[in-house]
Amino acid sequence: MEHRDYIIREIEKIGAIISAIRRKLFGGKDNMAVVINKQADDIKGELLNELNFDLDKFMNMNSNESDEYLNSFIGFSAENIELLAECLSEVGFNDESDNSERYLQKALMLYEIINTKSKTFSFDREHKMVEIKKHL
Repeated sequence: MEHRDYIIREIEKIGAIISAIRRKLFGGKDNMAVVINKQADDIKGELLNELNFDLDKFMNMNSNESDEYLNSFIGFSAENIELLAECLSEVGFNDESDNSERYLQKALMLYEIINTKSKTFSFDREHKMVEIKKHL
């Protein structure tokens, strides 16, 4: 029972951290002045500091390696993976450099991983995947 409580706390912690990163970077109109490269650097720094999650390393992984890397963290549930995908896609949609496509491809990969892991179908997730594919 104590082990289960620990896992639940880890899931909640990762979800809260990713949500806080999204709110900080994309939450209000004041944040629109923040440069996209700074947003990406902030995401990298927050994930590394709070979760020991190396986004640069993760961005260079294929689908299987990405899935294994995510599984190495206690608490990366389908919901938290989806939050990370949303975060990466927002950076990708707002970035006008060559990195835009990289972030969108990784977000799409994460949505596909979620589809294989999740037992529920999400119209919202499918819509996001279609939007990413259109943009690519």
